[in-house]
Amino acid sequence: MRHLARLLARPEVGALAAAFVIFGFFLLVAPSFRSWASFCTVLYQSSTIGIVAVGVGLLMIGGEFDLSAGVITVSAGLVNSMFCWYFGVNLWAGALLSLLFCLLVGFLNGWLVTRTGIPSFLITLGTFFVLQGANLGVTKLVTGSVSSRDISAIDGYGSLQRIFASSSTLGSATVWITVLWWALFVGLAAWTSRRTRIGNWIYAVGGSAASARAVGVPVTRTKIGLFMTVSFLGWFVGMHSLYRFNTLQAGNGVGNEFLYIIAAVVGGTLLTGGFGNALGSAIGAFIFGTTSLGIVYAGWDPNWFKAFLGVMLLLAVLVNTYVKRLATSSARFSRSVSPEGEPT
Repeated sequence: MRHLARLLARPEVGALAAAFVIFGFFLLVAPSFRSWASFCTVLYQSSTIGIVAVGVGLLMIGGEFDLSAGVITVSAGLVNSMFCWYFGVNLWAGALLSLLFCLLVGFLNGWLVTRTGIPSFLITLGTFFVLQGANLGVTKLVTGSVSSRDISAIDGYGSLQRIFASSSTLGSATVWITVLWWALFVGLAAWTSRRTRIGNWIYAVGGSAASARAVGVPVTRTKIGLFMTVSFLGWFVGMHSLYRFNTLQAGNGVGNEFLYIIAAVVGGTLLTGGFGNALGSAIGAFIFGTTSLGIVYAGWDPNWFKAFLGVMLLLAVLVNTYVKRLATSSARFSRSVSPEGEPT
C-alpha cells in the first residue's frame, strides 16, 4: 500500500493516465488518427512545444516564470535571418550571434529577478513586450515588411537545416529531427534534476529560496542558469522554425508561452515551485500535440482546442495539489515507521 501511495505521488503519473485516456479517445472517434503517420505528426507537434516546455518546467520547479519564452523563439530566428541577409554573411555567424543574444536575454531576466526582488512574472512580461515590439519594428525597418527574407540561398543554410530541421522517412511517416532533439533534452533534464547537485539546487530554491541560501545553495546562479536554459531552448526552436520555413513572420510566437506553462502544469509541475519533473513536462506537451491534432482529425471546430486547454489547466492544478499532499503524507508516514514496520 505504501509503495502504491509513493507511485501515485509521482508528479507525472496523473499526466500519463490522462495522456492514455486522451490518446485512446481520439483513436476511437477519429479514424484518420489511427495511423503511424498520424502518430509521428503528433510527436512532431508535441516536440515543438515540448523542447521549450522542458526549460519552462525546470524554471517553474525553481519557483519562477518566463513569459518571454514564446516571442524569444521568433527573436532568435529573426536575428539570425536578418543579420545574415542584410550583411551577406554566412548563416553560421548569424546563428551564433542569435544564440548569444538569447542567452543575454535569459541572463538579464534572471539577474533582474534575483537582484531587484520583482516577481519574474512582471520582469518577463516586460521582456515579452520589448521583444514583441522589437521583432515587428526592426523587421519592418530592415526588410520593409513584417516578415524576414528567404535565406535558403545564403551560405551555411544546408548544414544548419540538417541540424535543426531535417527529416527522414520511416515507413509511411515523416519523422522530424526535433522529435529526437526533444527526447535528448528531456533525458538530459531528467538526469540533471535527479542525479546531480544542480538538480538538488533547483528543487531547493523552488521550495524555499531563503532556506536554500541558508544551507549554501547558490540561489542567484541557479535561477539565472534556469532563465538562460529557457532562452537556449527557445533559440533552438527558433532555429528549427527558421530553417524549416526559410522565412519568419515577426508577429508569431505570442501566446506560446502559455502553452509551455500549461504543458508543465499538466505534467505535474506546481505553480508554487519545488515539485515536478522533466518527464511530466514532456507528457504534458504530448497531451497538447494529441489534442491539437486529434480535434482536426476528428473534423471538429479547432476553436474548441482553447476550451480544452482551459479545462485541462484547471483539472491539472486540482490534481497536482492533491498529489503534492499525498506525497507529503507519504513522506511523513515513511519517517514515522521503522524498517520493520513498527512506529519509531
